[in-house]
Amino acid sequence: MTLTWIAIIASLFMGAGAAFIYIFAVKQDYFRDIEDAKYQVFWSDIEDLVDSAEEELKDERER
Repeated sequence: MTLTWIAIIASLFMGAGAAFIYIFAVKQDYFRDIEDAKYQVFWSDIEDLVDSAEEELKDERER
């Protein structure tokens, strides 16, 4: 029975810790522009594709 209470208390502490970290992140404005990261990854992938295509065209022209 004691192990059950320890598990319950530990889970309550972990939940409270997660709530405090979330509140801290919101107050520090960490969730201001979460869409920006998605677009940075998307456009960097597009740039890589364009660069590799340009290199292939350059190689074909040299042959």
